Amino acid sequence: MKSIMFVGTASDVGKSVITAGFCRIFKQDGYYPAPFKAQNMSLNSYATAQGLEIGRAQAVQAEAAGVDCHTDMNPVLLKPTNDKTSQLVLHGKPAGNRSAMEYFSSTHNDALFEEVKQAYDRLAAQHFPVVMEGAGSISEINLWSRDIVNMRMAKHANAAVYLIADIDRGGIFGSIYGSLELLPKDHRELVKGIIINKFRGDSQLFDDGRRQLEQLTGIPVTGVLPYFRDIHIEEEDSVALAHKQRRLASHGVNVAVVLLRHMSNFTDFNALEKYPSVNLFYTDDPVEILAADIIILPGSKNTIADLIGIRNNGTAAAILQAREQGKVVIGICGGYQMMGNRISDPFGIEGSIVTVPGLGILPISTVLEEDKVTLQRSFQFRGDTTLCSGYEIHMGRTVSPQPSPVNILSDGTPDGYWLSEQCWGTYLHGILDNDTVIKQLLHACGKGKNMTFDYHQFRQQQYDKLAALMREHLDVEAVYKSLRI
Repeated sequence: MKSIMFVGTASDVGKSVITAGFCRIFKQDGYYPAPFKAQNMSLNSYATAQGLEIGRAQAVQAEAAGVDCHTDMNPVLLKPTNDKTSQLVLHGKPAGNRSAMEYFSSTHNDALFEEVKQAYDRLAAQHFPVVMEGAGSISEINLWSRDIVNMRMAKHANAAVYLIADIDRGGIFGSIYGSLELLPKDHRELVKGIIINKFRGDSQLFDDGRRQLEQLTGIPVTGVLPYFRDIHIEEEDSVALAHKQRRLASHGVNVAVVLLRHMSNFTDFNALEKYPSVNLFYTDDPVEILAADIIILPGSKNTIADLIGIRNNGTAAAILQAREQGKVVIGICGGYQMMGNRISDPFGIEGSIVTVPGLGILPISTVLEEDKVTLQRSFQFRGDTTLCSGYEIHMGRTVSPQPSPVNILSDGTPDGYWLSEQCWGTYLHGILDNDTVIKQLLHACGKGKNMTFDYHQFRQQQYDKLAALMREHLDVEAVYKSLRI
């Protein structure tokens, strides 16, 4: 069986979600699939069982496929630290910072391409089919010679390629026709179908459009997927935040996640926002922060810059005022570091600023270090006997003269600082995926209802719902036919 690859006419057309859906379909049909994305640029990441780091989207796709995630599924991860520089994570380990100019140099790029090809080959020797995902648009002709994630990768894998276009944003005919016409002949021959995504209304109204696209391109339209809001799959890109609720509600528990410029792992809040009594929104508006019941400082890829940023825009003052008023204030990872007395960066990990005062909410101090911690964790929250799970991804060591841990990890190590039920911080991403923790958090603000929610079971149900929708609207048999060698 060949590998399959989903590429796009642009970013955010649905590649990650459709890849996850096919991972679940192949699993349901008795195959042993695995996801693969050669290069991912995202601040949402995950720690593998081996203590290495990959893009969160590939971890989600692996979960849909029913396999453990591995760095071979995402050998190159770029984590932007500012507008011009990204941290390069190669095979799950930090390999230094790169400017765009450095990253796209021919020598550097050729070396990376060899690395990702080897990762794919290892994966393809163990899984069938490999479900590959491209990045951005396939028609960026200025990047073709340095492409390691789209059609050059498809060519190496001899994959059956499917082009995805988002009809909701308009320009569907031009984007599809132009993308295909720009491809060189040997790359275009790999494209076996076109998938129209996010169609609103009766898809029969697009029947003429399907025929016209097929006549123009000579490539079949594999299906038209409807726009949906009732299936919840974790989003990869920060552009997804634009679609989330960002206003206060007049009822329930208002949870304000502080909107940071370099926010990382916003998937930490996916479980919390599913609770019926919770209205979760992202904001840097001091008025909205003061009106919220719970304020959460999230993770950051550039903690010092974001701390300075919230001081300059008045958000920090609003957080301190909310804390004085008895509101619940918690921090996760970089947000936890911000809540302390001081953050030091003696090795220049994040930039040229060596030391910056924190918000002074928790009696802790942090030193950013060169070694990165990437670990899956099991833990007990505040002495509760329920075994919870989460993961660490950070470059920093936090100490306090009087330890008061939030969590005890399975190896006996303490994590975080507990000031009170209304104020604490932790290094653990995914801590709010655990019902035990969310119940306590909602109880702390005095508005939470007694309810139980199994987020793991919920995610499994979403993968099955997505697979069912895709089977209904796509010609899955035609897809299988294109994969037969």
